[in-house]
Amino acid sequence: MPATVRLIWRGKKEEYVIRPKLYILAIGVSRYQDKDLTLQFASKDAMDFVEVMKTQKGRLYEDVIVKLLADEKATKDEILDGLEWLQRQTTSKDVAMVFIAGHGINDPAGIYYFLPANADLERLKRTGVPFSDIKNTVSALPGKVVMFVDTCHAGNVMGGKRAITDITGVINELSSAENGVVVFASSTGRQYSLEDPSWGNGAFTKALTEGLKGKADLLGKGKITINMLDAFIAERVKEITKGRQTPVTAKPQTVPDFPVAVK
Repeated sequence: MPATVRLIWRGKKEEYVIRPKLYILAIGVSRYQDKDLTLQFASKDAMDFVEVMKTQKGRLYEDVIVKLLADEKATKDEILDGLEWLQRQTTSKDVAMVFIAGHGINDPAGIYYFLPANADLERLKRTGVPFSDIKNTVSALPGKVVMFVDTCHAGNVMGGKRAITDITGVINELSSAENGVVVFASSTGRQYSLEDPSWGNGAFTKALTEGLKGKADLLGKGKITINMLDAFIAERVKEITKGRQTPVTAKPQTVPDFPVAVK
């Protein structure tokens, strides 16, 4: 016979909330085959970002799945495979994050390339990763996508300054309303991005990791949203670089503010 049964849940609300999965592709290159390109903190920046986001497993995200490509592992082939992995894994219910730290340069035609560990500046088209490959992947991902770009770097010859590369056009293209990608970049236009041993990171990554650990919870509600992180990074980088570096964030109007971490 049919029957009606009333059930009362006495557990915690969080126990039955369906959380999204977080997929991270993190790339950082400090040690290049071309020794003139050597950096101090790019690979450490990627690893520190990953460690911070791993703490969100079981909290904001059901799981945090990471593909980390650091130094000699960050070859052109491995980076392209990583982009394919991200595209294959991410569903519309997930969140994808891409973190890139290393050298980024424009060729004479204005095409932007990320330099993998095995890059050869004399054979840039063959050995560099064109931005179009990155853009085409992240813009096609079905879920929420956040990209952190810290590719304006220079070697030791620059005295701790990360080289000037005009990244403004890259940011604007990636964050266009059509693809809905939120982009955090370390600096704007043709500005230097700075790194310093006293910070242990580049200025941008130091501010980013501090914010994700909780300092960007500007309203004290236990969560860090895109807008909060944007505001915190802007002020923190300005503070530690004494106004010499200005991060930029581009968020399409079609993408509402959403949390990326919880305290």
